[in-house]
Amino acid sequence: MDVGLNPNLKLQAVANSTLTKKRSTAYGSTVALKSAMAASGAILVLYLIVHMYGNLKVFSGQAAFDGYAHALREIGSPILPESGFLWIFRMVLLASILIHIYSAAVLTIRARKAREQRYVVKKRVQRTYASYTMRWGGVLIALFVVFHILHLTTNDIAPGGKSDSPYERLVNGFQPEFWYVTLFYVLAVIAVGFHLRHGIWSGMATLGVNKASRQGKINAVAVALAVIVTVGFLLPPLAVTFGLVN
Repeated sequence: MDVGLNPNLKLQAVANSTLTKKRSTAYGSTVALKSAMAASGAILVLYLIVHMYGNLKVFSGQAAFDGYAHALREIGSPILPESGFLWIFRMVLLASILIHIYSAAVLTIRARKAREQRYVVKKRVQRTYASYTMRWGGVLIALFVVFHILHLTTNDIAPGGKSDSPYERLVNGFQPEFWYVTLFYVLAVIAVGFHLRHGIWSGMATLGVNKASRQGKINAVAVALAVIVTVGFLLPPLAVTFGLVN
């Protein structure tokens, strides 16, 4: 039957074409969001590694740690003002965090809408893992970032007393009597580790690298990197709390 001579068939064809375009647009938008999430996540991972390296300077003593902190403020000098590079870097980090959170939120909402009832039992374990490590872990990390900035960057929260020395702020803040600060730090860093492991795995899948033949190696790299970052961030505060650094 000729579609051009049948109004109903013509309307159906138009509807099918519109639906196809919507699906294509939605798919493209989802791919863009996943790519944005992977790219912003990569920036945050690089920052974590650099930040971890800086934290480990505490084992070299106060002069080395404070010298490192001061050197960061002088990057780009005299072209940039003091701390100019740090503020640029902070803006990049803030943009990456906002993009990462927005992409994750939109993708989560879309996944909920698209989820069918028959997948409830089959996907329960995977969704539980992703939920606790990515969603609630992300909330804990966000709260910790705010506390961490107020504590060790701006010095507005000073459990052991305020100081102009970054080394002294770190050491004062993790004394045994402030065990609750150390505990919060430990829980947040562990959440970062789980978030990092799952994020690397998801990022590789988004970029199309996570093929069946490579999954074992990618998983090993993700776990290794997550463990290294977690342990690297936990060493300084725990060393202070247990008297190995003072």
